[in-house]
Amino acid sequence: MQLHISPSLRHVTVLPAKGVKEFIKVKVGFRRVSYRMVFYSLLFFTFLLRFVFVLTVVDTIDEGSKCSTIGCLGKRLGPRILGRKLESTVPEVIYQVLEEPLSPDEIQGGPDQVPQSLEEFVAEMKNGRSDAKAFAVKLKSMITLLEQRTRTAKIQEYLYRHVASSSIPKQLHCLALRLANEHSTNANARLQLPLPELVPSLVDNSFFHFVLASDNILATSVVASSLVRNSLHPEKVVLHIITDRKTYSPMQAWFSLHPLETAIIEVKGLHHFDWFTKGKVPVLEAMEKDQRVRSQFRGGSSAIVANNTEKPYIIAAKLQALSPKYNSLMNHIRIHLPELFPTLHKVVFLDDDIVIQTDLSPLWDIEMDGKVNGAVETCRGDDKFVMSKRLKSYLNFSHPLISKNFDPNECAWAYGMNIFDLEAWRKTNISHTYHYWLEENLKSDLSLWQLGTLPPGLIAFHGHVHIIDPFWHMLGLGYQDNTSITDAETAGVIHFNGRAKPWLDIAFPQLQTLWTKYVNFSDKFIKSCHIRAT
Repeated sequence: MQLHISPSLRHVTVLPAKGVKEFIKVKVGFRRVSYRMVFYSLLFFTFLLRFVFVLTVVDTIDEGSKCSTIGCLGKRLGPRILGRKLESTVPEVIYQVLEEPLSPDEIQGGPDQVPQSLEEFVAEMKNGRSDAKAFAVKLKSMITLLEQRTRTAKIQEYLYRHVASSSIPKQLHCLALRLANEHSTNANARLQLPLPELVPSLVDNSFFHFVLASDNILATSVVASSLVRNSLHPEKVVLHIITDRKTYSPMQAWFSLHPLETAIIEVKGLHHFDWFTKGKVPVLEAMEKDQRVRSQFRGGSSAIVANNTEKPYIIAAKLQALSPKYNSLMNHIRIHLPELFPTLHKVVFLDDDIVIQTDLSPLWDIEMDGKVNGAVETCRGDDKFVMSKRLKSYLNFSHPLISKNFDPNECAWAYGMNIFDLEAWRKTNISHTYHYWLEENLKSDLSLWQLGTLPPGLIAFHGHVHIIDPFWHMLGLGYQDNTSITDAETAGVIHFNGRAKPWLDIAFPQLQTLWTKYVNFSDKFIKSCHIRAT
């Protein structure tokens, strides 16, 4: 047998078997197709038509009500293959009831009469022999009630987490008080940091300079300990610690009494910087305005939780925006690094909720290509929950000022472990841009973005970011527990960004151990304040 196919594909001729091999190719339009391909394609299509026909016939025999397995399959596949739409078997009255708005007062019989579970609902429907409308009304009442309860539970959880993450644990408060007392009574707790002979290293660009701004003594001690312990050249490490006036004395006492091998530690308060005055630093005035606007337009956590129309995750974001961290000068200080360290060429800025697990000196070998900020981008990675952040995740693109200046799908990047080329920075207007957008956000009643310093940072450093390997900065250990301990242990730096800080009771236990390993629980100050591993 032999097939002959017309160029228009309208006719198929069966030719004698003799001479098949000589009839190797046939023309279809301007292309040549193998006869075997055509033959097998037609054979498959013929089989498919017969299969669909059989399925449809069986379904017809089954009369659509008690269809057999093959009959039901025919009913589902037949119309789709033949290009017809499936007709819904759901009574239209059910859609009508479900689409009608239902207020809480309209829940059938009151909350006590609504089924509390699927089992109760099914039993009630069977016993009552209800029609389709009664079925839909009862189902809608049950779902509405359960949605209300779920929403309330979620909001309560967010509120409790907000309180837990915003409050200062009594153990940390105790540590600060005991160290402040030690500073006033023990001369060894008032040692100059660093020692006079090491002061020249503070401006020596042959050293590896790290900057950390924090008012959390315990967290700062973990960052410092993990940095030095994992360094291959601790004698070349210079850690500049910046804190506020109230924390300066206990912070100095801690590092005076707990020297870190040969590393050089500097502790300075903001009040030690002569240039840091209200007239010279716009961020101070912006923060004062920010506090007033938050109080006026947000009404505190009570007003946020009382909102009955917003979705729980929106309420969670607003609660997080009220966190003292996001209105702390310690969080804004990084935008002033060129002024803080006028003689340094390059620094690595560290947040106080990170743990360093490798030697960071290779960061100084990264070629920045003229960029200012070396950072890990946050829109690519195996963890789709953490590494899926783009500009639209932080900025309000419904506002025209944002939408006309930025691309919502552009990849975001992370604060927490950043390489800053201060020489390149001084040639830009990044700091001015940062303050300009802070002011614009205030004028817009905080409607351009909601959380902290990252959104204005994304704007200010726009076009000045050099992407570095994700190994240097693993994110998300403070707001989700999907990260495996194995993956976390292989990262160079891990970041507990989020509410579940490792020094809080709400920390994720399996991840907290990566942080607690750098706390000396036998230290007399740690023990006296009852700071424990769990």
